[in-house]
Amino acid sequence: MTKTNKPFGKSSAGFTLLEVLVALVVLSVGLLGLASLQVNGLRFNHSAYLRTQATLLAEELADRMRANRPGFVAGNYDNPANLTVVAACQTPAGCTSAQMAQTDVAQWRQSLAALLPTGQGVVCLDTVPVELPAASTPAAPSCDGGTTYAIKIWWDDNRSGGANQRFIATLN
Repeated sequence: MTKTNKPFGKSSAGFTLLEVLVALVVLSVGLLGLASLQVNGLRFNHSAYLRTQATLLAEELADRMRANRPGFVAGNYDNPANLTVVAACQTPAGCTSAQMAQTDVAQWRQSLAALLPTGQGVVCLDTVPVELPAASTPAAPSCDGGTTYAIKIWWDDNRSGGANQRFIATLN
């Protein structure tokens, strides 16, 4: 019997194509991983931006409260019921400290709504300003009339339609 030798490479036909397909699958998975990292990075960056906005808005209201010391001491910033901007507070003639507190909170809430998605906030006197996340909502801010002003801000961080992030600042 004579042996017939097959030409070199004949038995490995199609092997290179298989290597290319495996390399393509590995490359695709790697690119999907990079895309996922990019999306998560953008989401976390936006979340940090919103938290920074909430911090700046809380500081703005705290500065307004410090500027209106008589209204602060009198408790006029404690969750005011009437939240309209008093026109007299925007003139040189001025307004009362209670009207200024009302105007400050009204303008602050307008800024919250404009700068944060579904942004809402309340400033009130509270005994325990830092509470469990589920204990306080925009509809029921859990203010018990203590001695410390709490500035509470809620916004929709994951764009679900509900306020799911909360920021609380305190002011003595």
